[in-house]
Amino acid sequence: MVQSPIELTMRVDGMTCEGCAEAVRRTIRRLDPQADVSVDVGLGRVSATTVAQSLDVAQALTQAGYTATAMTG
Repeated sequence: MVQSPIELTMRVDGMTCEGCAEAVRRTIRRLDPQADVSVDVGLGRVSATTVAQSLDVAQALTQAGYTATAMTG
C-alpha cells in the first residue's frame, strides 16, 4: 500500500547555521528520499511534505543531535 504524503511541521532546537539545516534535510531524506523539506534556522522550524511519520522524523533528528517536536502531522 502506497502512503500519501503529509504536511509535517516541527520545531527543531539546536540548529545554528546552514550546515545544520543541510544535516536536517539529509536526515529527513534518509527516511523519505522524495521528501520536500524547508528549513528556517532562525525560527527553528522545519516543514516537510513526506510519507515519513512525525515520530520517526523526531527520533531520527534526535539521533542526529537535535531536539525535535512535532507541531503538525
